[in-house]
Formats: sequence, structure tokens, C-alpha cells
Amino acid sequence: MVANTKNTKKAVQKAVPNSEYGKLPPQALDLEEAVLGAIMLEKDAIISVMDIIRPDSFYKDSHQKIFSAVLDLSQALQPIDILTVTEELRRRDQLDEVGGPFYITTLTSKVASAAHIEYHARIIAQKYIQRELIRVSSEIQTKAYDDSLDVNDLIDFSESELFKVAEGNIKKETTKINILIQEAISQIEEAAKREDGLSGVPSGFTKLDRVTSGWQKSDLVIIAARPSMGKTAFVLSMAKNMAVDHNRSVALFSLEMSSVQLVNRLIVSETELPSDKIRNGRLEPFEWEQLEYRIKKLVEAPIYIDDTPAISVFELRAKCRRLMSQQKIDIIIIDYLQLMTGTNDNKGNREQEVSLISRSLKGIAKELNVPILALSQLNRSVELRSGTKRPQLSDLRESGAIEQDADMVLFIHRPEKYGLTEDEDGNSLIGMAEIILAKHRNGALADIKLKFRNELAKFEDYEDDYAAVTADESLKNGGALTFGSKMNKDKDSKNKDIFGLGHNSNFDNEAPF
Repeated sequence: MVANTKNTKKAVQKAVPNSEYGKLPPQALDLEEAVLGAIMLEKDAIISVMDIIRPDSFYKDSHQKIFSAVLDLSQALQPIDILTVTEELRRRDQLDEVGGPFYITTLTSKVASAAHIEYHARIIAQKYIQRELIRVSSEIQTKAYDDSLDVNDLIDFSESELFKVAEGNIKKETTKINILIQEAISQIEEAAKREDGLSGVPSGFTKLDRVTSGWQKSDLVIIAARPSMGKTAFVLSMAKNMAVDHNRSVALFSLEMSSVQLVNRLIVSETELPSDKIRNGRLEPFEWEQLEYRIKKLVEAPIYIDDTPAISVFELRAKCRRLMSQQKIDIIIIDYLQLMTGTNDNKGNREQEVSLISRSLKGIAKELNVPILALSQLNRSVELRSGTKRPQLSDLRESGAIEQDADMVLFIHRPEKYGLTEDEDGNSLIGMAEIILAKHRNGALADIKLKFRNELAKFEDYEDDYAAVTADESLKNGGALTFGSKMNKDKDSKNKDIFGLGHNSNFDNEAPF
């Protein structure tokens, strides 16, 4: 019986190695003492660890207070040794709480030098992350047993808490410039191989792409306008251009419209059939053929739509990560920024929340290394302005942080919406949209004309710009440029639309979207 008791005790000790009574949280007290001692031995030691650990990283409360005092001394450009640290703790009335001057002195005797301080600090940071994951897991488990809690709120809480752990503790290392130069040269060489010379994701609008060289990786692009200016139509036109014409994968997060509404808009834009007929399904036989033929490319387009309402930045990050791992997304579009939510604690005002959202979107763009296009509303000051009513950066709604965080800010301006049908020279402004590039961190500012087809809610290249660019490219290549008859072109196009290019196919009964 005694032997059995001894065997049981050994088994328990083997299963629970950290303590006689149960598991202890991950910790490294000896390394905490060694790091604090090394900091007080060598004046520059704090520089090696201050971006790796912070006061909360220490397990022992007294060690947290000592390290906090060290950080304050460092920020004040004061020397760091046992005397100054002791005096700082005395000033804070925390000296007795950490063990008095004797304990401060003993810390320096536990280490000979600061030679391995960075390695020790990383172990302390690792233990802290483990403790945080245990804490978060425990809270998630407790909430999961609460039947009164909505499961979507639980998922949002779980994602946000894990995001905080990752965001606060996973640091990116510095890179020597020669490696970065090699990467930059590689990107330039890749861009040179492309016929269009673009280094980023093409928008499909000729002059806009010339100014931006395409949407660049890690950029946050804000596209802003007043309601009914065509923000959604603009990004849908781009999404179609990017996915269908350039085979780029597009993730579209729609917080305002349902996914089916967006797809219906895409169908109208691609097929050029009346939107009311698409909605009620009253199509003539030739229109069904036109629908079947024109929609084929759209069915195969790599466009991924998520219409989750009031999506949080944490949920957006998680979904983008999953999409990136599964589909290798090239660009992310958000319609629109002000409908997103920041945190669940509801602390602070809406302006602070929008600031958090814009900073987070820029962080996601950098983390995933893709451009993010976020639509934004403008305030009413545009409509109260006299003259051309052109928007400006100060019109961005709810937060100046949007302007600060964005790499590009574009405004959509359609003068005819304000009753302006002619410009100063008497040229018609009907059907003309102006894309105002008001901020361009890495390039020039510009005003780009586009054509807006109201009946199709579709943006296209302005004919004058397209012809000028085409002529310029032809002259560069030493070739002759020939313009065909527009009347014949329209006639041929109309016949092709009606007769579907003689296409006879059985359209799959299953809806392609």
C-alpha cells in the first residue's frame, strides 16, 4: 500500500512539474533578476532590451516597478545604476515594496556582465506572451460557458484579445539597407518587364494608372466623396477592371450594400443591360443571350465579397489573413470606412474610434503587404461652399487622422450633381467625373477626368485622355495610329451585343454568383 502511494505521488509530480500543488504560470525569475542587474551594471544595456520587453513583461510585481523606474530614468536621460534606481524608487514611495536598497544591490551580484542581456530579455518576453495566451484562453473559456453571451460577440472578443497579444509583442526586426536595395531593384526590374510599366495593381483607368503607377503594396488609399457621387460605382468599376482585365484577386468588404446588390451592379455594368430589367428579370430573348455571353468573364473573376455589417477592424484583419492564406489577395476594398467599428468598450468619442480604424487599416496594409482602398464620406461643408464645390482634405468626415494615415487621398467630383453643366470655356460637364488626387505621399498630385455612365453606374476612361495616351504610346513605338469610324464601331458593337457574337451555349442553371 505504501509502494502504491509513492508511485501515485511520483506520477502526480511528473504530470505537474512546476509545483507540488499545481502548475505555475510560465516565468523566468532568475533571468528577470539577471536582466535588471545587467541594466544597472552597464549604462547602455537598457537600449538593447527596451524594444523587447516592458514592465508588464516581468512576472514579479517588484521587478515590474524596478523596470518602470529604469525606463523613466532612461527617458529623462539620467544615468542608470543602483544608486539612481534606488533614489527613483524612493521618490515614488515604492522602495520598500520592491525589497529595499538591499534587494536592489543583490540584483547586480547575480550577473557578471550584460553580454547576454538581449537573449535573456527575449526569454522573458516569451514567458509573458505565454502567460497572456493563458489569460486570454481562460477568459474565452469562461465566456463560452455563458449562454447569455452572443456567439458573434464572443468571436469578436476572442479575435480582438488575440490581436492585442500579437500586436503588442511581435516586433519586426530591422533590415540592412543593402538587402532592401536588392528588393527595390527586383521590383523595378519586374515593373520594366510589364508592357504597361506599372509597379502596382492597375485600376484599369489609363491616366490614373499613369499618375499612380498602379495601387502600391502596403498603401492605404482613401477614396472620398459626398453621397450619390458614385463611390461604390467607382470601386466596382475598378474591381471589374482589376479582376477581369488584369486577373488580380480582389477582396471587397461591403458594409452598406448586400453582396447580391453588388453583383447585380456588376452584371449591369458588364452586360450594359438596363438595371430595372436585371432586377425584375424581364429580358427579351436576345438580352438573355447578351447576358449569358457577357457574364462569362465575370463568373470566373477572382472577386471575393463579404457583406458583414458593422465589421470591426479586428474581424476584418482576421478575415483578410484567412483570404490571403487561401486565395492570395492582391488588393482589399472597403465600402465604407465610417460604417466600421473600432472596439467593443465604447470608450472615447467617434472621432477617436475612426482614428483607431484608419490606423488599423494602415497597419493591415503593411502587415499583409497589399494596397487597401477604403471609401469615406465627406462632411456637408462641400455643399455649403460656393463656386465649383470641389472637395478638399479638410472635408474628410469625423477625423483628421484619415488624412494623416492615408498614403493617397482621392476625391470624386461630379459637377453636374450641383447643377453645373458647363465649365468656364463652355464645355459640357454632363457625364464628366473628376478624380482629384489631393494627397499622394510618393508621387504627384493630379486631376483626372473620367466618363460616368449614369444609366450603368459605371466609370470609364475619358475619350480625349484615352486617345491622347494611345497616340503617345504609338509615337513612342514608331507606329502609325489609325482611328476607326465611331459610327461603324457603335453599330458593330450594338450588333455584337444583340446577337451575342453568334454564341450558342447552354448557360448553367446554377447561379454563377
